[in-house]
Amino acid sequence: MQSAGLDLCAFLDEELILKPMERKLIGTGLYIALSEGFEAMIRPRSGMAFKHGITVINSPGTIDADYRGEIKIALVNLSQENFTIKNGDRVAQMVINKYEQVSFNLTDSLDDTERGVGGYGHTGV
Repeated sequence: MQSAGLDLCAFLDEELILKPMERKLIGTGLYIALSEGFEAMIRPRSGMAFKHGITVINSPGTIDADYRGEIKIALVNLSQENFTIKNGDRVAQMVINKYEQVSFNLTDSLDDTERGVGGYGHTGV
């Protein structure tokens, strides 16, 4: 299997109704200890997002290497219909990434590049 994301499941005592435009934290019952230099990114499940309008409100959410609490998923229902979440339902996916720590230097100017300050829509596409 070559999937990058690990499915995260709801860990609930009873089913939960997520109403239209409602946000809730969904427990997973999962606790992890990441090595220094790694993060876990929490992302929506594409099928839930497309078919039902259920997404991770702070996507992608970040779990830092020094966090030791339960992983909880901040879901939002962007549809016009109630959505039921049951114990064991796959509600998000988690991808583990390596990252580098950086430091910043205050400066009065930046070097020139071909792109320069071109931002949103600057390519005309």
